[in-house]
Amino acid sequence: MAESDRQPPFAHPTIHFILIASNNMSITNFWAEVPQGPADIWQQAQRRRRCRDENGKPYVLESVLKAEDLLHSKRLDKEYLPITGHAEFCKLASTMAYGKDSKPLKEDRVAVTQSISGTGALRIAAGILSGFYPGPKTVYLPDPTWGAHIPIFEGTGLKVVRYRYFDKRTVGLDFEGMKEDIRNAESGSIILLHACAQNPTGIDPTQEQWRELADLLKEKKHLALFDMAYQGFASGDLERDAFAPRYFVEQGHQIMLCQSFAKNLGLYAERAGTFSMVTSSPEEKERVLSQLKRVIRPLYSSPPIHGALLVATILGTPELYQQWLSEVQKMANRIIDMREKLYDALVALQTPGDWGHIKSQIGMFSFTGLTREQVDDLADCAHIYMTKDGRISMAGLNEHNLQYFAESVSKAVKGELKSKASL
Repeated sequence: MAESDRQPPFAHPTIHFILIASNNMSITNFWAEVPQGPADIWQQAQRRRRCRDENGKPYVLESVLKAEDLLHSKRLDKEYLPITGHAEFCKLASTMAYGKDSKPLKEDRVAVTQSISGTGALRIAAGILSGFYPGPKTVYLPDPTWGAHIPIFEGTGLKVVRYRYFDKRTVGLDFEGMKEDIRNAESGSIILLHACAQNPTGIDPTQEQWRELADLLKEKKHLALFDMAYQGFASGDLERDAFAPRYFVEQGHQIMLCQSFAKNLGLYAERAGTFSMVTSSPEEKERVLSQLKRVIRPLYSSPPIHGALLVATILGTPELYQQWLSEVQKMANRIIDMREKLYDALVALQTPGDWGHIKSQIGMFSFTGLTREQVDDLADCAHIYMTKDGRISMAGLNEHNLQYFAESVSKAVKGELKSKASL
């Protein structure tokens, strides 16, 4: 038979039909057995987590709007960025995280790459740890922690273990339990730490406790992996919020750091962040960067440019930088004010329990201590929605809704908030 006479498989329509029929399946039925996944709590609540003004509207920083105008006037091109991202953005972001006097930065020992915000930074961390970390491939996470931490690390083959963090009895930090679990971990384990404004509890170690943890991790030869999503947004002070990772670096720890600009610049949709690692030498840094590129390349090849340009413009323009600092302070102060007023309202309503943790916690989130039943009652009867563990976004409270929220919580705690169906 001539080559031109050969027919490809299934070229004859009758044969094609018979084969499909014999398999008793439709060619459009490949995914019929895929089960429904669980509800995505993040997606359900994300609109309530963003920065809001007193009218509950999304808040875009004036410094960001001015940076947008500057970039628009430059009529920049849309060429790909390098795999590791925008160089000036990475430099300015690293200086903000580590400090302008950071020894590793001055010695060119920090391997840094742009990332798809903090989530992307964590995925890069997981990739490099899975491929090259010489110690135990076990990541210790605080209990509780941000929900995406577990699938990010388990998805790259790393083992996940929890260490004690939240004390339900005091609605505070279980520091002794935390230290005990970290001490009992196999030497050289990977310990994930929230740099500030721990998500979801809003409970942070004190500076003295951070010093103890730095000594403990050094004693056990553990690797510190910092997730820093709220620098500046937690207290309004960039330096204070960066204390933990900077102190660890000063003490000789070769930390990993995941950095996000979603909250402190309100750039939720721009996905701007960095992943960085402290290394021993410039030569080692270059080798690490070569492998970071190999992790990133099959994930997304090149990061988006617009968010990086916005951050670089603000951090690199003195006037915009100062304006941004004042805006960060304003955002942090508004949340602190909402905490004070919520506490006062709950006490005035004679809500059972001690609500001091509302004021002592820090950052965007608050772990209320509400039970799952109380959370369900608030959703069913008051149309107030939060995660099942009782976490709320303080950014969602304002002068117009705080009293209603406090009254509803007080009724839920007292058992007075029940749907008709449950009566």
